[in-house]
Amino acid sequence: MDPLQVFPPLNASLNALSGILLLTGYIHIRNKRIAQHRRFMLAACACSLTFLACYVTYHTLRGGVVTRFTGTGAIKTLYLSILTSHTILAVTIVPLAIITVFNGLKMRVARHRRIARWTFPLWMYVSVTGVLVYFFLYHWFPSK
Repeated sequence: MDPLQVFPPLNASLNALSGILLLTGYIHIRNKRIAQHRRFMLAACACSLTFLACYVTYHTLRGGVVTRFTGTGAIKTLYLSILTSHTILAVTIVPLAIITVFNGLKMRVARHRRIARWTFPLWMYVSVTGVLVYFFLYHWFPSK
């Protein structure tokens, strides 16, 4: 077995876990449990940072080789739409998350809420679509 094969399911799991942590943190803040909200959101950050390190490591070790999508027709259009929006928003979410977390840790509540309104749904979208991309590439339409 190629040792690099561990990375795609690991990365998908980290994306899924990040989404679960984000959602749990959101539920905590809706119920005014600030300390729990903080813990879960920081855990989501740690999970996402771990994902990023694994993602970069995987693609570096592969020498930039891209996994090809084997689907055709409408399903390929759907996949490319998901992949494109996922990629653009994954890049966008980095500064948004940093600003959101920074304001939250400094207890700048008004600023934190104002940007978190955008950060949370975009970060959730990136987490969910990251898992979808994994399933498209490795389970539903795997390379032969």
